[in-house]
Amino acid sequence: MKYYTRFNTRFCEIILVGDENGLTNLHLNTGEGKRHFEISEKWVRNDSFFTDIVKQVKEYFDGKRKSFEVSLAPEGTDFQKSVWNALSKIPYGEVHTYKDIAVSLGNKNACRAVGMANSKNPIPLIIPCHRVIGASGKLIGFAHGLKIKKQLINLERKVHG
Repeated sequence: MKYYTRFNTRFCEIILVGDENGLTNLHLNTGEGKRHFEISEKWVRNDSFFTDIVKQVKEYFDGKRKSFEVSLAPEGTDFQKSVWNALSKIPYGEVHTYKDIAVSLGNKNACRAVGMANSKNPIPLIIPCHRVIGASGKLIGFAHGLKIKKQLINLERKVHG
């Protein structure tokens, strides 16, 4: 059985989905970007199931948390999961390029594939795909919109700095 909750932060509404295996989705409901997300009628709203994760997310947005202690259960291909694992190693307050991630996976030519896996990340924020930028240093490609990507990077730089 999958559960969900939704709550507001100073940046946007967030929807969490998960089950006993861990968190499967975190949706940044910004109203921007290309990510479309629907709550399934099969899921059961259970706010208390997510109490600890909600607390951690709010601490992150308040600049009081730099890492998350959450069981994750993202659904994706083996390659996507390898990219998401690499993203999880980008330190708080830092940014890496798509090529950096491709090189870390052993294929410097896999930048586009990394970008595609990045765009399919079902647990942004906790799997920090917002920390990936273009080779030019520009903010590109965030499924929830570039405005929140910039806000997240600025938040981390302010706290980290």
